[in-house]
This record gives sequence, C-alpha cells and structure tokens, in this order.
Amino acid sequence: MYKRILLAADGSENSIRAAKEAVKIASFTEDSVVEIVFVIDYSKRSSEILQSKDAETLDFERRKKLLPVEEMFNQAKITYKVTLLHGEPGPLIVEYVNKQTCDMVVMGSRGLNALQEVVLGSVSHKVAKDAKCPVLIVK
Repeated sequence: MYKRILLAADGSENSIRAAKEAVKIASFTEDSVVEIVFVIDYSKRSSEILQSKDAETLDFERRKKLLPVEEMFNQAKITYKVTLLHGEPGPLIVEYVNKQTCDMVVMGSRGLNALQEVVLGSVSHKVAKDAKCPVLIVK
C-alpha cells in the first residue's frame, strides 16, 4: 500500500480536509509515514515579516498553522514528520516530491474556477501535472 505519503499543508481549511484523507490512507498500513510539507512562499513573506515582531514570532506563527494537522496525526497514532521549505509552492513541491521516494501526494484544492486556474495557475494542478507519483487532490 502507501508507506510514504507526502501531505502538502498550509493550515487552510482545504489542507485540513486533505490531512483527514491522508490520515485515512495512512491508517491502512501499519508502518506508513506521512511527511507534512509546509512551503513558506517568498511572495507572501514580506507581508508576514511586516506584521510580525521578530523572527521567532514569525516562525511560531507559521508553525502554529500546522498544529491542527499535527493533532490529527497524533490522535490517529500515525508517524509523521514536518518539513519546512522556502519558495514558490507549486514548483518547489514538485521538485521535492520528485527527489524523494514518495508513494503518494495528498493536497487540498482551493477550488478555483477554470478561468482563475488558467490566469492564476493552481498549486494542486502544477503538482498533479508534474509529480512522478500519484497525487490525490481533496476538494
């Protein structure tokens, strides 16, 4: 089954739904490990820095976004680890996934309509298109 699952999470409602699905999938295999990947987007970083007081506060605020996700895995007694990456989420997740040995990627979808997706692009679309493993997009 799926022993190494990568969960792309950012603390949003969409990623919480994706985490619930990752818990279900990981619970089928006793020795599965979920890697929760949180990408710190450089384009949003400047506004975060302006709103925070110092680097420690900023790191705490970022990490706090993942607490509900981590709690799900703790309650389900599923082994997980958290990896923080810095950069543009779509390409960075694809690059990371393709360098790792992942059995599956699980991630949420923002639910963009067709026009928004063409104009803005979507992280989930980029990952699904270019990842070299199965990708589950949770709506």
